[in-house]
Amino acid sequence: MRTYPANSPEAAGRVLALLLLADGNVCSSEIGTLTRLGAEPRLGLPPGSLGMLLRDLTEDLLMGAAQAGPLIEQLDGATLRSLMAEVTEPRLRDEVLTLAHAAAQADGHLAEGEAFVLAAACRYWALEPERSAAVTA
Repeated sequence: MRTYPANSPEAAGRVLALLLLADGNVCSSEIGTLTRLGAEPRLGLPPGSLGMLLRDLTEDLLMGAAQAGPLIEQLDGATLRSLMAEVTEPRLRDEVLTLAHAAAQADGHLAEGEAFVLAAACRYWALEPERSAAVTA
């Protein structure tokens, strides 16, 4: 798995990419929502780089895949923890969660994989219960 500097736009973007991949289907409504919200500039990413992060994360997950099935199921706890640990700045965490939640709700329902990633972010980032409940609701 690639690593990125702590609090870099790429580290934040990869957590967002993980959410997009979590239900096994990156849909146009999710991408449209992120585009309308200006996700790339809000995270400090150059135009088009979220797509590259999605591709890179998919490649990394496929290289470590031990079995067929959803990519999110290939992600072990240690790897998930290391991805989340690359984003430590509270403002950046809030930005990622806000964008991730908007993308997860874009198609009208919160898929199990999306809820898993949102809950993991809240858990690893030790967010207060009110914020965690608001994000995963």
